[in-house]
Amino acid sequence: MGFLKVIEWLDNDRNTIVHKMDFNKNTINKGSMLTVRDGQVAIFADRGKMADVFLPGSYKLDTSSIPVLTRLLSWKYGFEKPFKSDVYFVRTTQFVDMKWGTPNPIILQDKDYGVLRVRGFGAFSFKVDDAYVFMQQLSGAGSSYKTDDIVSYMRSLIATDVTKALGKSSVPIVQLASNLGEISDMVVAELQPTFLSMGMQLVRFNVENFSLPAELEQMLDRNASMNMIRGNIDAVQQMAAADALKSAAKNPGVGGTMMGAGMGMGMGVGMGQMFNNNFNAQAPRQAQNETITCSKCNAKVSKDSKFCPSCGNTVASLCPKCNSVLDPDSKFCKECGTSTTIKCSNCGKDMSPSSKFCPECGTQNN
Repeated sequence: MGFLKVIEWLDNDRNTIVHKMDFNKNTINKGSMLTVRDGQVAIFADRGKMADVFLPGSYKLDTSSIPVLTRLLSWKYGFEKPFKSDVYFVRTTQFVDMKWGTPNPIILQDKDYGVLRVRGFGAFSFKVDDAYVFMQQLSGAGSSYKTDDIVSYMRSLIATDVTKALGKSSVPIVQLASNLGEISDMVVAELQPTFLSMGMQLVRFNVENFSLPAELEQMLDRNASMNMIRGNIDAVQQMAAADALKSAAKNPGVGGTMMGAGMGMGMGVGMGQMFNNNFNAQAPRQAQNETITCSKCNAKVSKDSKFCPSCGNTVASLCPKCNSVLDPDSKFCKECGTSTTIKCSNCGKDMSPSSKFCPECGTQNN
């Protein structure tokens, strides 16, 4: 049996939360040194009872430095004899990037899409805040305690509180992604009291994402596509018509069949509008090309001409006041408003100045 001169923990395993010193038949004697490094706490225990807690620093062990253990061991004459004690080192630094996820889907009631199954996942960080409480609540008498021994328990707590937070938030299912921060804060508010009661602190918690049912994601994608098409329907129709014309140019037979059958509502509407625009553009030119026959030489004369270019005969009715060309059936001049009708010398019927004979009695108009 030997004497321990220095008690310290040099292990750098970042996943170990609690490490119990193995004295290997050695004993602690008066004057032994205890070294506690930054990010550690040392706890002395006797028969499972937590006694003195040592923060980072160096300590010379005697009755003054371990008063609680002295009382537990009932040392009447001071710290004179070698003794054995359980010494635990507890890591107090953060354990970061611990992953969590919902093992089973969370059942949610959405006002737009009804009952849905949603899964969530993310990460969290924690640390031991009160080593004395932590050892009493969770660690027990084991020789070591690693993150894997506690994270599975934490994940079950997280899944429960994430479900509570989603139920309280009443956030629509399609707006979950834009409210991840708010939901994370609600989960922290639910979890933090539980962590503190176990001697730990939830340093950071975040929800990275919620996965929606595949059927709902497909429906949302279709709705987004339809909204894009509705906003650009004219452009889509024009592109469809242009593509159809290109295909018809490459294959005249198939193109003619498609044109005749009018396949595709978008193509039909686009081409109908195009043909209508062309017709409207050509109509004025057709009106300009209309002709009348000269009553003297039978030559074709534009209806807007006043005189026949072949014989000089007057071919249009002229306003007696402003000499403007009159429309055949007009009763007043469109330029000056003068009455354009004359009366038959025989029956008094109104007739056009260009008429040679009265339409009522046949009398010649001089």
